[in-house]
Amino acid sequence: MSVLFSDLLVPGWAEGDSAKIGLADVTSMTGNGDEFTLPCHTADPELFFSEESVQVAIAKRMCGTCPMKSACLEGALSRAEPCGVWGGELFESGQVIAAKRGVGRPRTRTQDESSTFELQSDQLVQAS
Repeated sequence: MSVLFSDLLVPGWAEGDSAKIGLADVTSMTGNGDEFTLPCHTADPELFFSEESVQVAIAKRMCGTCPMKSACLEGALSRAEPCGVWGGELFESGQVIAAKRGVGRPRTRTQDESSTFELQSDQLVQAS
């Protein structure tokens, strides 16, 4: 297994876990030069690490046609990638997530949600 310098930047890479799959193992598996036509090699790398949901969706869509998608996802899971789109999935803190949370405060309850919550609370109090 070969190790790229960028692999060494991943926290925990050198901690003796041989189950981790390096980036070189994923991008050079074909061995015939096709790895340089992969979507992640021909597109702007910032697209795969964007904070914008539209760009993340584009990156995921680009991964959909990649012949290395499953190997890339397996490698990202083994390395617990800290962020970015890998194998068509979005990673944050080493976990696959559905979408990034937007910037700002969490959504507050609407009037309908508040009244429903209050009704349910009143019903629980009366039941006890």
